[in-house]
Amino acid sequence: MNILFDLLARAAVKRRFNASWFKMLAMQSVDDAKIMAARKGLEFVEAGMVVGLGSGSTATHFIRLLGEQVQAGLKVRGIASSRASEELAVSLGIPVIDFRDATEIDVAIDGADEVGPALALIKGGGGALLREKIVASASKQFVIVADGSKVVQRLGKFPLPVEVIQLAEPLVSRRLEDLGLRPALRQQKDGSPYVTDEGNFILDCATGEMDDPAKVAAEIRAIVGVVEHGLFLHMATRALISDGSGVRELLR
Repeated sequence: MNILFDLLARAAVKRRFNASWFKMLAMQSVDDAKIMAARKGLEFVEAGMVVGLGSGSTATHFIRLLGEQVQAGLKVRGIASSRASEELAVSLGIPVIDFRDATEIDVAIDGADEVGPALALIKGGGGALLREKIVASASKQFVIVADGSKVVQRLGKFPLPVEVIQLAEPLVSRRLEDLGLRPALRQQKDGSPYVTDEGNFILDCATGEMDDPAKVAAEIRAIVGVVEHGLFLHMATRALISDGSGVRELLR
């Protein structure tokens, strides 16, 4: 009986090891794809440019790669879409400015939570949607870098972030519920509300796949107390999508 228990225990350990190994391998594969897409993004950066620095895991890879280029002598200036991106850029020697220094960005490189038809996007999973949209709106080129899992036929499986004034959160939540968008207040690990760099709350909406993202965007925009939403429509100029073996380019 003890031998049987021992064999069963060993089999269970082996299954857990195999599952963990495959999960780790999959994560590494996705990370490789993100790095490959981010590296392709460097091709759109030229000396003397003002570069919009996105937020999130793929954008972080881009900032690190750009930092290597700057350390090798490339002269650019960056405008960051979050405090985290700004701190990373500064640590890598990338000169960081703001819109008082330049009101136009030559190219912004950022990631996305979903990339839909005509390069419609959902962004804001990392909580920086307001500044990300400001940076994108000021850019001559807005280039998305992402792994293949982010490409969808219809936006909406990923929860749609809506940034709201703290005071107005209960009112906005009720209006979003009335629209059938099923909002949930984003929380930190300790259970307290997540607060953006600008001091606002985020409501993550379980919209489901959207037939008309533009209509949803307009309905959300009309709610008093909403600061910004995570639908980026008619903004991206191209997307660089990698599956880890290569990069394909999607144009709007």
